[in-house]
Amino acid sequence: MREILPDIQRWTGEGKSVALATVVKVYGSAPRPLGAKMAVSSAGEMSGSVSGGCVEGAVVQEALDILKSRAPKLVAFGISNESAWDVGLACGGNIEVYIEPIS
Repeated sequence: MREILPDIQRWTGEGKSVALATVVKVYGSAPRPLGAKMAVSSAGEMSGSVSGGCVEGAVVQEALDILKSRAPKLVAFGISNESAWDVGLACGGNIEVYIEPIS
């Protein structure tokens, strides 16, 4: 979390809204551990990481939607080891990411 705090402070100082995504469950392999965090600004900027590949883009889109609705959301992502490389991931597995607007 410490590594993304400067970006969160800068974005809020610029008047941007920020959403925080946190890995809350991991099943099988995952590129990032339980508790990994990523911040997303209302301008689409991101800091930190919760996974990799296509999952990061999906988390950014969910975060932007959450910033509009102001309602937190739990999102699940999963892929088999056999399909992982096809979508740009290093391994398969399932993760759950909690995304919330922060003030």
